[in-house]
Amino acid sequence: MANIFHIIPKSDWEAAQKHGVYSPESLKKEGFIHCSHTDQIVQVANSLYHDRDDLLLLRIYEPSIKPEVKHEPPLEAPMSGLIFPHIYGDLNLDAINKVFEFPCGEDGKFTLPGGLLD
Repeated sequence: MANIFHIIPKSDWEAAQKHGVYSPESLKKEGFIHCSHTDQIVQVANSLYHDRDDLLLLRIYEPSIKPEVKHEPPLEAPMSGLIFPHIYGDLNLDAINKVFEFPCGEDGKFTLPGGLLD
């Protein structure tokens, strides 16, 4: 299955459900929605969201995403050799096939939630 993942604050997810699409600040500022492959989730979470307990993890079925998705290096480290999925437009909510609670542990670090690959 071709899933990609996006970390989202619970308040942003609630707003997206009210509006029927997800359109975060990064889309307005950078032109895309940041996503991760399975093996990148924990590293991204630990580097950007350490100690946060208000997060969810969206599992998104890539073939169902309406806007263009590009797999490309991060803007801040283009020579890193890393490739991340970026969604270039509002995310249609019907592409999301599961939402996981994604709190940090007692040490402030994240681990993958159970059932991620089901």
